[in-house]
Parts: sequence; C-alpha cells; structure tokens
Amino acid sequence: MSTQSNAIQNRYDLVYFFDITDGNPNGDPDAGNLPRLDPETGHGLVTDVCLKRKIRNYVALKESGKPPFEIYVKEKAVLNNQHERAYQALDVDPKDLKKVRKDKSDIDEQLTQWMCKNFFDIRAFGAVMTTSVDCGQVRGPIQFTFARSVDPIVSLEHAVTRCAVTTEKEAESQGGGNRTMGRKFTVPYGLYRVHAYINANLADPECNGTGFSESDLELFKDALDKMFEHDRSAARGEMRPRACIAFKHEGKLGNARADQLFDRVTVKRTSDGNGEYKPPRSFSDYELVVNEDNLPSGVNIERWLS
Repeated sequence: MSTQSNAIQNRYDLVYFFDITDGNPNGDPDAGNLPRLDPETGHGLVTDVCLKRKIRNYVALKESGKPPFEIYVKEKAVLNNQHERAYQALDVDPKDLKKVRKDKSDIDEQLTQWMCKNFFDIRAFGAVMTTSVDCGQVRGPIQFTFARSVDPIVSLEHAVTRCAVTTEKEAESQGGGNRTMGRKFTVPYGLYRVHAYINANLADPECNGTGFSESDLELFKDALDKMFEHDRSAARGEMRPRACIAFKHEGKLGNARADQLFDRVTVKRTSDGNGEYKPPRSFSDYELVVNEDNLPSGVNIERWLS
C-alpha cells in the first residue's frame, strides 16, 4: 500500500469537544498529579501530547502496529533502532552516511520518506529524527492546541486506603492493621474544547510532505470517535467525545482564517427553566451552537463523530 499516492488535498480546521465525569483527564506531574488548570481562571487544561497519545494508542490497536500504520512514539521504543530500519531498507550504513550523501545527494530525503511511509504518527504529527542515527526532521499536517474547559473546573481530593502493605516490616509497624493511605484527584465534570488544524501542504510529498493520505484521514476520524473507549482507567473516570465540527476548505491554502471559523462554534449554558444555572454535571447542561449562515465561499461544515 502506498501511503503517498493519495495525499489529502483539502485543509481542515477542527473544533473538538470531549468531557469527563469524576476523573482526572490529564494529571500534572509537577503538581502531585492534580488536574491541569489555568491558575488565573480556574479552567481545566489537557495537553496536545495527551490527546495525541490516545490517538496513537487507538491506531496501534486497530491496525495491530503493522506497516504502514506502525507507531513511532510508543512506550519503551528505542528510536535509534527504528531509524536503523530505514538505513537497512535502503542498504546504507549509518557510519558511511557522509560518504553516501556525496554519492547520492537525495539519501536524506529517502530516509525520511521511508519513516513517513511506515509510521502513521510521523505522517500525521511529524517527528524530529535528528538523533545519532539521523533520519531527518518533518513537520506533520495535524497540529493540536491545548484543550481548555468551557467553564472553570473544581479539583476534588479524595482519601483512599489500601488494605495491603508492601513489606513485612511495614506490616509490623502498623500493628497488623495493614492500611496504607493515599490520595486521588478528580474533576466532578468538565467539558473541554480543543482546536486542531490539518495542513494539506505538509502532507504533499511533492513539497517534502509526509504523504498523509485520505485513508489516513479516515483512520484519524475514527480515532477521534473511539480513542477513549480503549483508554479506560479508574483515574480517568468516564471520558467521552461529544462533537467534532470540521471546516473543510476547497483547496490546500484554505478559503478563510481559522479563528473566524472557530468563532462560529459557541457553547451556551442551559438553565433549569427558572433562570437558574446549577454547576454543570453533564453535556445536557450545555447547548452547542454552530452558525452555518453565510459561510465563506469554498468552506463546508462536516460533523465527524458518529
């Protein structure tokens, strides 16, 4: 299968919503694993890295981690070993790269293309592969912002106990009680909004792009819809995708600015009928509004979630 024969031809700008109930969507290791937040406004944050991790994991599960859908950035991966595979496929010794460059000036491009062809996340997100076994650097067509909660979040702290201990000495010190105390942090409810951009120019192999294809795009859509289904844990509670509004442009350069399109997507709180607004605890406490009137010429709206 050639991943570069059908590179995407359209720019997309995405508004993606997901929510969480009684869980921690993205703990901050610099703050004792508390949910990430903006300290000035109290709004919750989820990093782009966190979301891309879930997409990578879903793709690896669905495609069994086989080319051309291997995952480059994965747990316990040794990146230089992945790079060496490209050298082996092109019959190049990394120690002789300088000499080979003189004899074959496009070898760097071939190494990068081999990595793009075999690894989905490189085609999608790009990668810096300029390690001691150099496979170049490539920008990916898909870029995420940080996700931000629509309303300020409340971070709750819970005391939990473990009715077992690690060592005999610990058991003796507790007088046979065998109780270990711990802490757990959750958000009662949070609706998060994230923006994403798909730049078709960075997918075009004729412009040194990654070759991100229409079939890759369909897999990416599927991941946005189902990635939380395979990422369950007690710590994260219930996470769900809620909406994905995609602004599709006619061409690669686009037909309108992304910020102007994003302004068309708004979220409003719903009241109880008496004008009262209780703390949000479900998606039904919000109303999602998409203004489709007088769209810029060459821009269409698609809804990606099933």
